[in-house]
Amino acid sequence: MAQAPGFGFSEADLTTRQTVYRADLFKQSTVIVTGAGSGLGRGIAALFARLGANLAICGRNLDRLEQAAGFLRSLGADVLAVPMSIRNVEQVQAFFEAVRERFGGADILVNNAGGQFPQPALDYSPKGWNAVIDTNLNGTWWMMQSAARQWVEAGRPGAIVNIVADIWRGMPGIAHTCAARAGVVYLSKTVAVEWAPHRIRVNCVAPGCCESTGFAQYPPEGAATFDESNPLRHVGDEWDVAEAVVYLAAPSAKFVTGEVLTVDGGQQLWGDPWPTGRPPYFDLGRPPAAPERVAPERMVRGQ
Repeated sequence: MAQAPGFGFSEADLTTRQTVYRADLFKQSTVIVTGAGSGLGRGIAALFARLGANLAICGRNLDRLEQAAGFLRSLGADVLAVPMSIRNVEQVQAFFEAVRERFGGADILVNNAGGQFPQPALDYSPKGWNAVIDTNLNGTWWMMQSAARQWVEAGRPGAIVNIVADIWRGMPGIAHTCAARAGVVYLSKTVAVEWAPHRIRVNCVAPGCCESTGFAQYPPEGAATFDESNPLRHVGDEWDVAEAVVYLAAPSAKFVTGEVLTVDGGQQLWGDPWPTGRPPYFDLGRPPAAPERVAPERMVRGQ
């Protein structure tokens, strides 16, 4: 399947982009990357492949997954690619068994799979809300728990890196994913403590507006706000996220657990992205509406 025009890195970009990490950093290591068929997941998997890792990737779109697997193999990686849904517990468990059979188990889990759609919160249907929560929160948890159980059973250490989002000022226009990603952040902090005795580290990377093929799902008026979302006044890219993930997965972060590495150009301090497009009420270039006057006799509790 062709890359979305105008957004994200090409395979050539991912192959030649400079990195601060040494080429054999993950030699003889196995890394799971979910949602690796496109976007940030493909960029993350490409960096691990270039650093010598074996890869186990999964996703729901078979064509994208097979294309990504072929690309990752061209970078020298041994790749297991399994089409599946992280929402399905049985499929998740079968995936981990396949990883164990192929590679003897994984060393690192990168939970990148997820998704959302831009929509005002008043318009969410039960189906739309549940789909985002089930994928972004529940699916991430099934992957985390399955990985941890396999590591504990084998008596081996592990590292989990969850891709979340820049939730710190709320996320108008995608409130459902804000709720789910906030859940993953505090789930990660909790099990980072519970699983520390098992030598399992759990961290998160929270991208701000980092360009990938996923930008194509937003309307032009929404994407137009992304450059304005941070004080650096430009978006990030897939490599910004990939190198942050590698830092947390590698020995460089051997004393880091329960942390969130926010990669957002300062968005959490300053920005105002609107995936649906900024509503006229929030357009700072337009005069504010006059406040409604309330009669004194109505200024009582409940009125």
